[in-house]
Amino acid sequence: MTIRDKLASYRVLPVITAEDVDSTVALSRALFGGGMRAVEITLRTDAALDAIAAVRSELPEMSVAAGTVTNPQQLQAAVMAGCDFHVSPGLTEALLAAAREADAALVPGVATPSEIMLGMDYGLDCFKLFPAVPVGGMGLLKALAGPFPGLAFCPTGGLNADNFRDFLALPNVVCCGGSWMVATELVRQGDWDRIEKLAAAAMSH
Repeated sequence: MTIRDKLASYRVLPVITAEDVDSTVALSRALFGGGMRAVEITLRTDAALDAIAAVRSELPEMSVAAGTVTNPQQLQAAVMAGCDFHVSPGLTEALLAAAREADAALVPGVATPSEIMLGMDYGLDCFKLFPAVPVGGMGLLKALAGPFPGLAFCPTGGLNADNFRDFLALPNVVCCGGSWMVATELVRQGDWDRIEKLAAAAMSH
């Protein structure tokens, strides 16, 4: 199954900032209970790689992505931690080359046609539009469908419980990324029931 097919099956990709390992495992378990089958754990904290490994161990049925991968070194560390795929906020030739060399599934962030074309040069057909709403949102996605009819996108950035279904309805959108169901205050309060309900609501049609 390609990363594009996997994203389509996930539908919504929750973006997590790991404050510590235990809460990230509990959070992922709540999301899984709500029907989500993948999480993106961003490499923004010291706990991220350990949290990725722990979620992989505790929830083997859940796909785990490393997020905010910005250079080849981070990509290699994420590969070593056992990530299923890797998500970046942008793309560079160094990162694209490293992903190809490691045979690592990468969903790079793009905001312009030129960035998309660079990714296509490396054989990619699935991209993260980021930051989706600030760079043009649904209007940009509709415009990109013309010159890039065979591509798929996972818009992330500015999506919420009120607008993500509109994005998912676009033919060239296979998944949406967001953090509305993993709000920091809910995680810090350990309100796993609320998080599970928000996840279930996001996964309902």
